[in-house]
Amino acid sequence: MKLRTVRTKNCSLETQILINESWIYLSEIIANNNNINPIGKGVLDILALSSDLRNEIMETGGRLAPSEGGENIEKVEIPFQPLSYRDFLLWEKHYIDSARGFAKKFYPKFFPIIKIYETVLRKPFPAFIPKGLWYKQPIYYMGNHLAFETDGYTIPIPDYCTVLDYELEFGIILSKPLFNATPDEAEKAIGGFTLFNDISARNVQRAEMKSGFGLQKAKNFCNIMGSVVVTADEILPIWKNMNGQVKINDETVARVNTAGAQFSLGECVAFVSKGEKLYPGEFFGSGTIPGGSGIENGFLVQTSDKLEMSIDNIGSITNYISYKKDENVV
Repeated sequence: MKLRTVRTKNCSLETQILINESWIYLSEIIANNNNINPIGKGVLDILALSSDLRNEIMETGGRLAPSEGGENIEKVEIPFQPLSYRDFLLWEKHYIDSARGFAKKFYPKFFPIIKIYETVLRKPFPAFIPKGLWYKQPIYYMGNHLAFETDGYTIPIPDYCTVLDYELEFGIILSKPLFNATPDEAEKAIGGFTLFNDISARNVQRAEMKSGFGLQKAKNFCNIMGSVVVTADEILPIWKNMNGQVKINDETVARVNTAGAQFSLGECVAFVSKGEKLYPGEFFGSGTIPGGSGIENGFLVQTSDKLEMSIDNIGSITNYISYKKDENVV
């Protein structure tokens, strides 16, 4: 099941469900089936339902004709407002390749030495390899859950940012409360998935990570959530082998695959729940899929660029990069 939230021309927020390639208003489905009438009308409400009730929603919606088409829609909004936001780092290859990209971009005098080391010994430079804790438990940082935007949004460049980057990920949406959960319990509490772009100011990131307090201005100014949420039953069986791509100005700059994650999604969410209560509506990023960031693949974005990202079976997003305040727009 695929869901989205739209703002109508009378300024109300409505949930829609994709049925037979048409978006159907959830409110119309509820009005035509007394069995599902008591349910809430938001995306999170649908993610929390049993598979039987969701099937009944799909069957009822399949009997309805789309009303008003897209004529009554002002715009597509973010599907829901997350209660919190944490971002994992699941792929060793991303860790190593992004560290190498940082060295090439910000330490060009030393990079030739690093390149010789890796060429002769045929292994990653030691500083690029994750620290021991990364292999023992899922690691993550907490970001700004109030900075989410969606498909079509123009991504701002903060005044302090000289190197803006994108990170292709998928987002995980919790639909049930958890506390001290097992990996199996945690996986069953995952309600849905969406596309996710973790925007980064790379020029300040390294210093913040070395500060001992972690990421701050490098990450908290903007994140992009896909406009469509896909229920977990469609993605959990295939998440370890999904293909994606990044395009800049209509040119494909990266093709990625989700194989090779260090931990399962159940292990990740279960770890967060240790001694910590989690609630429906909390949001988790997967971490960058290897090759899905400019610092890795060498294709960073510039002002006014068109940025497109997609993951098969989840969806796509298109955003533009804005001008800095001090730049002249012609």
